Amino acid sequence: MQFEISREALIKPLQLVTGVVERRQTLPVLANVLLVLEGQQLSLTGTDLEVELVGRVQLEQGAMAGEITVPARKLMDICKSLPDDASLKFDVDDGKAVIRFGRSRFSLATLPANDFPSVEESPGTLRFSMPQKVLKTMIDSIAFAMAQQDVRYYLNGLLMEVNADSLRVVATDGHRLALHTEKFSIAGVSGKIQVIIPRKGILELSRLLSEGDELAELALGTNHIRVTTQNFTFTSKLVDGKFPDYDRVLPKGGDKIVVANRSILRNALSRAAILSNEKFRGIRLVLAKDELKILANNPEQEEAEDIVSVEYPGSALEIGFNVGYLVDVLSVINTETVQLVLSDANSSALIHAGEQSGSGSLYVVMPMRL
Repeated sequence: MQFEISREALIKPLQLVTGVVERRQTLPVLANVLLVLEGQQLSLTGTDLEVELVGRVQLEQGAMAGEITVPARKLMDICKSLPDDASLKFDVDDGKAVIRFGRSRFSLATLPANDFPSVEESPGTLRFSMPQKVLKTMIDSIAFAMAQQDVRYYLNGLLMEVNADSLRVVATDGHRLALHTEKFSIAGVSGKIQVIIPRKGILELSRLLSEGDELAELALGTNHIRVTTQNFTFTSKLVDGKFPDYDRVLPKGGDKIVVANRSILRNALSRAAILSNEKFRGIRLVLAKDELKILANNPEQEEAEDIVSVEYPGSALEIGFNVGYLVDVLSVINTETVQLVLSDANSSALIHAGEQSGSGSLYVVMPMRL
């Protein structure tokens, strides 16, 4: 195996792939990146057995095909240490990977490519394509609501639900729920297909997707999801579990509708949060006609009060929330106004963008007793 490549061309796919490689591994080969050279295309693969990522780069000059695995972090550190305009010569000699640049020479230990685990595609896979920026928006608008290390392991991830006329993603940690729906038709779907993608996979995928119109092809199998673009192939195991019936959590029939300026409300909540109880993060919202009062206090007898003008014609209401949950929601909504739908002091709040359509995000936040 032999090739020449510029530092700039190598470092981009290498950064993508190194993100999934764990520093501490039970299997030594999992600390390595798999290099496969076929024709003019060099593929780099990293995996932790849960998530697999393949980055691709086209070589400009002739090369000798082959495959080998080398330590991912060390190769990354070598690339980082070289000048931006460096050109690297890479070849495998006597079981070692040798990298040359000018008068510098690095010799890395290798492991056989045959030892590297690969993810087999399961039969009965559903395939469809969508713009990368749409998928990225869907993920980024709800990922904050995923649970972290919850014993209910199926909450430590994101539900993807495919219908014939829409794609929906849902995340919840039991205290709040985020949901985003995009309307578009998907061929070959009858009924409802649901898969749970683990948290690590979702965070990695969000990092990879671009803001552009380039398409991503999704392949949903029984055990894996695969997302393929021009520059990478991402594969993640699915969580084997039953996601809660989120429809039952969505509040119905709320009659108290508050319309507020999103950034003004978010800033007021952030200010009040400074003097909230550091452990419970509770604040009180006191609603009166066209006015929202935000109150916070803590065990040191410190208090914060902020008043925000809102559109609210209804009756008086006082309700408590975890302020962090509200700020998280207002940070991902990107419209000028936001709508809160409330029923009473003991019912969850439904929050969504001021301009609602068939597509878009909905958020549910449970109240707190203060």
